[in-house]
Amino acid sequence: MAKLPVLSALKIVKALIKLGFVISRQRGSHIILTRFDGDRKRIVVVPNHRQIDPGTLLSILSQAGTTKEDFLELV
Repeated sequence: MAKLPVLSALKIVKALIKLGFVISRQRGSHIILTRFDGDRKRIVVVPNHRQIDPGTLLSILSQAGTTKEDFLELV
């Protein structure tokens, strides 16, 4: 398994946009992205920070329904 790098929120949001997510809104320091998968709506919340911890990144990937390997190819 690949080790997760420490990324900025901007890089994570750009990679999620490549996966088909759209920025729907921002509330405070959290960016909310959405994507429709058939009948299901996926919502991903990314904290707008300079550095996102690997544990938080794992949670974001879980919300997005993607794997670490697929995500790291997009970054």
